[in-house]
Amino acid sequence: MKFQLRQKLLAFGDDFTIQDETGADRFFVDGAAFSIGDKLSFQDMDGNELVRIEQKILSLKTTYRIVQGDAVVATVTKKPFTLFREVFDVEDAAPGDLDATGDFFDRDYALTRDGRTVATVSKKFFSLTDSYGVDVADGEDAVLLLAVVVVIDQVSHDEN
Repeated sequence: MKFQLRQKLLAFGDDFTIQDETGADRFFVDGAAFSIGDKLSFQDMDGNELVRIEQKILSLKTTYRIVQGDAVVATVTKKPFTLFREVFDVEDAAPGDLDATGDFFDRDYALTRDGRTVATVSKKFFSLTDSYGVDVADGEDAVLLLAVVVVIDQVSHDEN
């Protein structure tokens, strides 16, 4: 399924709207305006929180947790010292290794599990705000993969 992830231009905190391929709003990401470390709430359009995204503050590597209820469902860690590309390791409950690898300059990413592409991400440059096209493979957890894309965007902004 294809999604369009857009950061809101005039918002306090990091807020995103996520639309499906028909242009219908499917999800909203509400970023806390004033917090130590990034904290975001990934919600359906009725305001129900599906997952929380929390930056781990005291860590040698840039690390985020994706939390559902009281359970950590995934941990996203940026691998250090990669030339001209960014690599994120995603630890989740699904079998196999999930990685996100992207081009540092173009902000295009592939999310793969054991070598099989489960999602692709392409940054749109003709927009005043951050805008990404995300294509999630059938049968994959769209909420989890979209939350990983939000983490990648957060890390990219924190480092620039």
